[in-house]
Amino acid sequence: METNALHQFLILFSWFPLAAFILLVLLIARFYQRFSGEQTYFWLFMVPIVAFGVVAVRQAGSPSGQWDIIASLVAAIAGLILLVLVYHLYVRMKAHSKKYESEQANL
Repeated sequence: METNALHQFLILFSWFPLAAFILLVLLIARFYQRFSGEQTYFWLFMVPIVAFGVVAVRQAGSPSGQWDIIASLVAAIAGLILLVLVYHLYVRMKAHSKKYESEQANL
């Protein structure tokens, strides 16, 4: 197998576990929104999945070792969006658990 073909395969293959992990977080956010009634914006988790897919395709299409500024910017923006969404979900879940604990303490 040619080195460039292996490089392309590994870049494209690495997107699948990343997409699966983000999809798992999306399902957690959807489940939490459905049963708690709090807005989690779970559908926005699709933006980083698509953006990281675009980055994987651009990186696989570029020659080995060549830096692509557009792919780097898209990856950085997708990472920031994912970070904000995960933090938002964390804050919602912790606030809800503290509210539940205070209600249980008052009983």
